[in-house]
Amino acid sequence: MISTAFSLPDSMSVWLSALILLVDLAIRIVVLGVIPGNRRPTTAMAWLLCIFFLPYIGLLLFLMFGNFRLSRRRRETQAAVNERILAGTQDIASQVPEYEGPAWVKSAMELNQNLGYFPALGGNTVQLIEGYQESLDAMAEEVSRATDYVNAEFYIMSSDASTDRLFAELEAAAERGVRVRVLFDHIGSLRVPGYRHMIRRLKNSSIQWRRMLPLLPVKGQWRRPDLRNHRKILVVDGRVGFTGSQNVIEPSYRKKKNARIGREWVELMSRLEGPIVGTLNVMFATDWSSETEENLESQLAAYHWNSFSGGSLCQVVPSGPGFVTENNLRLFNTLLYSAEECITISSPYFVPDDSLLYAITTAAQRGVTVELFVSEAGDQFLVHHAQRSYYEALLKAGVRIYLYPKPLVLHAKHFTVDSEVAVIGSSNMDMRSFSLNLEVTVMIVDGSVVQRMHEVEDHYRAVSRELLLDEWENRPILARYVDNVARLTATIQ
Repeated sequence: MISTAFSLPDSMSVWLSALILLVDLAIRIVVLGVIPGNRRPTTAMAWLLCIFFLPYIGLLLFLMFGNFRLSRRRRETQAAVNERILAGTQDIASQVPEYEGPAWVKSAMELNQNLGYFPALGGNTVQLIEGYQESLDAMAEEVSRATDYVNAEFYIMSSDASTDRLFAELEAAAERGVRVRVLFDHIGSLRVPGYRHMIRRLKNSSIQWRRMLPLLPVKGQWRRPDLRNHRKILVVDGRVGFTGSQNVIEPSYRKKKNARIGREWVELMSRLEGPIVGTLNVMFATDWSSETEENLESQLAAYHWNSFSGGSLCQVVPSGPGFVTENNLRLFNTLLYSAEECITISSPYFVPDDSLLYAITTAAQRGVTVELFVSEAGDQFLVHHAQRSYYEALLKAGVRIYLYPKPLVLHAKHFTVDSEVAVIGSSNMDMRSFSLNLEVTVMIVDGSVVQRMHEVEDHYRAVSRELLLDEWENRPILARYVDNVARLTATIQ
């Protein structure tokens, strides 16, 4: 009896071990056929490695972060908007072939419209704003003149000393009867110190506001946590619009460590007037409807399109999980392959997929002058080291890399191609911006705007240090190891 009593737990242990092994094997077999579906091979391989090394933890992470699609309702909302845009822009589409510049520019415009549905519109004016506080003040000034509505949408918003004037003008506009609507990304803003203070300020105002992609399980609002709305848009009365890289927050992002070491964000925003402002309004209206189910089309006249001769030819390119075609990535690759003379890129987080890496290195190898401006020291450890892992391939291909001096963070997101095209918006050149974030990009076809952006790039070049291949190849072995490990994490989506 004694030996039987002791052998029973041993038997159960054997069966339990066998069961664990079977479950482990089943997980590996199933994920081999599931994970590669509709994913980049590099992304699929990263997930498979994670699950094979840590089956249960890896599977849990995949279930939490592996689905990069928005909810069915949001996808249906986007599809309905696309159909209405397509129906409302048939006449505008016929104007695009009249463009008399290089054929590759016209081809890029056609690509953008086929993927994002928005047409290229003429008759716009574009102003680039390089100063951080200058941009916030310019937005506040326009809000102070609002008579009908203000639509604001930003990844991060904070009520602080730098943004107080803008918040005060939003509050004052709402009090005098202007319809003020504010969207901010829930997780993006929640991480910033002072979030509760901002919420109290909004609640005490007449502003209509919503969190974008809220993560509130108690209220039944749950989704993949890192699917974020990264757009930056402000539209006033349909008359003037702003977009670019800047969030509504003070330049050190309210972090004591940043302030202590002098780390501030360097941005570039665009101020737009003309028909293109209506396109930005459509993007806002789509996001507002997704969060509130309120239809703004009749209020904003969002689908009344016009295009005029003269001025800047502009085209808004929406992208994100609502579009399966990775619109921003396809545009970037198209422009890189089309360049004939020079490409200059500013990207705070340059972690390309294979297609973008090939496009930029191929451009350099066929004789195009290619420059890349990045921060000398990044604000995100893994992303910065993943970015560094691509420097050797870029330098060997002939890409000139300039390091913007620390402790500043070059957060501006823009690039120029030859003397023809300038691109500005919220999108980084990384796999997160291509697949996981909702982004807004504006392609501008105007030599004078390109020249103005060249002046911004000249300033970056004057204060930056060029990274040379010999220096990079002699960096410490440990640094190379960390870069390569970080590169693996960048492919997990």
